[in-house]
Amino acid sequence: MTAPAPQPQWLRLSPRMLLVHPVHEVLRQVPVLIGSVVLGSATGNPWWAVAALVGTVGVGIARWFTTTYRIDAEEVQLRAGVLQRRVLSVPRNRIRSVSTDARLLHRVLGLAVLRVSTGQEARGDDAFALDAVEAAQVPHLRAELLAESLTIAADPEHRGRVLASWQPAWLRYSPLSFTGLAMIAAAAGLLYQAGAGVLLRDSSLAEGGRGVAERFGVAATVAVVVLAVLVGSVVLSVLRSLVTYGNLLLRRDGEVLHLEHGLLRRQEHTYDMRRLRGGTLREPLLVRAFGGARLDAVMTGVGGEGEASLLLPPCPAATARAVLSDLIADEEEVAGPLRSHGVAAARRRWTRALAVPVATGLALVVATVLTAPPIWLWAVWAVLTVCCALLAADRVRSLGHRAGHGWLVARTGSLERRRDCIAGPGIIGWTVRQTFFQRRSGVATLIAATAAGEKAYRVVDVPADAAWATVAAASPWVRDVPWARD
Repeated sequence: MTAPAPQPQWLRLSPRMLLVHPVHEVLRQVPVLIGSVVLGSATGNPWWAVAALVGTVGVGIARWFTTTYRIDAEEVQLRAGVLQRRVLSVPRNRIRSVSTDARLLHRVLGLAVLRVSTGQEARGDDAFALDAVEAAQVPHLRAELLAESLTIAADPEHRGRVLASWQPAWLRYSPLSFTGLAMIAAAAGLLYQAGAGVLLRDSSLAEGGRGVAERFGVAATVAVVVLAVLVGSVVLSVLRSLVTYGNLLLRRDGEVLHLEHGLLRRQEHTYDMRRLRGGTLREPLLVRAFGGARLDAVMTGVGGEGEASLLLPPCPAATARAVLSDLIADEEEVAGPLRSHGVAAARRRWTRALAVPVATGLALVVATVLTAPPIWLWAVWAVLTVCCALLAADRVRSLGHRAGHGWLVARTGSLERRRDCIAGPGIIGWTVRQTFFQRRSGVATLIAATAAGEKAYRVVDVPADAAWATVAAASPWVRDVPWARD
């Protein structure tokens, strides 16, 4: 009788996390600590603040004593919890990706956070994260968790080839997003909520601002403020892009895709190429005007939105297309011509784009008959009409698709144009949808369901009589469905 194999021992995280978790716990509990200070001031007992600080630090220290993990042949287990114990278990055959994250304090102490993803959305206590392991152990743990995928990468003689690396010139695309403005707006809102607006209202700074406005005029003052905000937005956007994506390196090791980036906070992601189902080229209007694009992965186990799926931040469009062509081994699907959706689809774009200008123009005509509106309203209407017409023309030019040869390619949008390249074998279902107005126009929207990325990818306003033919070209198994042959 064969004796059962011994179970792997439960391992603890690095003792150096005792210097990390108390700091992070204090930062996480800042509102509680502020409340304890206020309570201590109100009651005249400063020990409330001391007790809150000691308790917070104690919880951070206790995490090391209550957190253990182990990796066996079948699954990975994490046992954690200070007041409420929990055990997370992840089957190894369900692991889709492994990523690491090292903030500045982690990097100073030689630590990293290792996260395991199974493709299911998990946050908070449900996320499988080892915080913090020694950075020197990360390659070994990654290789052990993705043993089958990293066989080639583990061989020093077969180090992968670099698909793309960060270039300083990429920073020119940073100001073309609204990231800086969003950061300024968020900071202003936070300060206002904290009561800064009331403090500034009667402050010397506000009095000085009113004096400047009276001296130079309101218009000039507003123009200077707007210019200052725009300059600040540009600086913040560039700095954020530099800190977040600086030293980016995208490398392929056989069937493994490895992405690392960040200056202060270093992040690394390892993906199994066998789970890749395509990619999405995103081209916001301003970024596209300067020849840029962003590349996202369509991969099972990886979300299709935000930073989770990002392979390349805004960079030269030629670079993004070259990387995607390399990943899917098909340049024609990435840059080849697309099939137009016809007159009906174009008419729908023109109709929707010009609906507001037409309604506004009629209102101005009526106002002109009844009264005398300012002439500048007509100038604004003319600018609005031209912008809407350009938007409609660009949306018509962007709309298109191609299906066949094992791929579905769909392009749509103007303010953010996107080109989705989806592998046909990865599509598990189809929906052909028509709204009331689509039925009247003779078009339909095709929705391809897949387990990867955003889970649903749309081909908008395809001619209705060609809808099922397009579906069958992308997914040949649909030809066996009776109604698809009608």
